[in-house]
This record gives sequence, C-alpha cells and structure tokens, in this order.
Amino acid sequence: MWPISDTDTLFWSLLILTFFVAGLVKGVTGMGLPTVAMGVLGAIMPPVAAAALLVVPSFVTNVWQLVTGPDVRSLMRRLWPMMLGIVAGTLLSASLLTRGDTHLTTAALGFALLAYALYTLFAKQICVPPRLELWLSPLSGMTTGVITGGTGVFVIPAVPYLQALGLSRDDLIQALGLSFTVSTIALAAGLALHGAFNVGNLWQSALLVVPALMGMVAGTWLRQRISPALFRKGFLVCLALLGAELASRAFR
Repeated sequence: MWPISDTDTLFWSLLILTFFVAGLVKGVTGMGLPTVAMGVLGAIMPPVAAAALLVVPSFVTNVWQLVTGPDVRSLMRRLWPMMLGIVAGTLLSASLLTRGDTHLTTAALGFALLAYALYTLFAKQICVPPRLELWLSPLSGMTTGVITGGTGVFVIPAVPYLQALGLSRDDLIQALGLSFTVSTIALAAGLALHGAFNVGNLWQSALLVVPALMGMVAGTWLRQRISPALFRKGFLVCLALLGAELASRAFR
C-alpha cells in the first residue's frame, strides 16, 4: 500500500467536506451542488480540474432528482430545444475551460457565481409567455451551455428561465434535474473532447458521490426543520462574496 502524505489527507478531507456541504445545499434548496463545488474548489485548484471532479457526483444527484419527479416525458417534450442548446453551447465553449488560462477561467467563474447570487437575491420573478418559448428555450439553453463550457457552472440563465415558465413546484424541481443532468453530460463530453477528462481517473470523481449523497440526505432532513428561505438567503450571500473574491482576480 502506498503511504498517504499529510497533504493528500488534507486535500481529500477538503474534497469530502466540500461535496458534503454542496449536497447539503442541494438537499435544502433543490440546486447548488455544482455551484458550491466549483466555487470552493475553483479557489484552490484550476477550474478544469474542479469540473472533472464534479462530473460523477453531479450526474448521480441530478439523475436522482430527475427520476423522482412526476412526469419526465412531458418535460422533455417541452424543453428539448433548451436541452439541445445546452449541449451545443457547452461543446462549443469547453475549450475556454481547458485551454490552461486558469487566471481567466477562475475570474469568469467568479463573475458567474456573483451574477447568479445577485440575480436570485434581488431580481423580481418574471414570466415567459408560452408563445415566446419557441425561441427563448434554445437561446437560454445555448447561453447556459456557453457559460457551462467556460466556467463549469450551469445555473445561469437556466435556473431563472425555468422559474419563469410557471411550472408547479414538483415540475420545477424535475426540470432543474433534467437541465443539470444534460449539462453534466455535455460538460463531461466537452472536457473529454479537449483531452481534459481522463476516464481512468473517474474513480476519484466517483468516490465523491458518497459525501454528496450524505449531504443531500442531511439537507432534506434540515429542510423540514428550518426556514428554506432564510437558509437560501444566507447561502446566496456567501456565494456572492465568494464570487466577488474570485472575480477580483481578473484585476490583480
């Protein structure tokens, strides 16, 4: 057996804690695992490395969220143009994350986190009329894909767009699971396309499924005992501060 250094122990302890907290946030709010994981890990390692670790935990937790919803078929029929846009945008922009310019990608990640946090905190709820979905869905998907490929974060503008469709609570949770699942698969494909996703190292990402699922279970339990709105606000404030710190690196 190979000896494990103190540095390795600290590194894996941080990974496990990060994915547990990310799962906790997802369990309480229904979203946030990739956002938290990329935000924390992007501050200590290249974003492309953080994105590779994210793939399996994100896929497993999002598929779980997707299949437990009420009617995935009708959602897929309604949202397929958006999903197609996500795939296309992610594959087209994945080179931004893999080109090795960590200064730029870290700053871009910061701006994405900051924009998401501020929008969610302060923006008023909008409503998308059904007649506009035909062109807004692929546009929203493509924009989400471009941001995903460049930063590893796939919440903007997918989350506010899906919230604006007037879906029921259960349908919204399932639609988010669908969007995040497709984004995760597209991100893995984009990283692999540019040689940044080594299937041989998939076990490292797979190991992090356990703390992520434990966090989700704990978050679901916690959601029944605290105010989700209060937790969400605190989470978004912390996310905004983290995003601002990462974004500030563009000016250093």
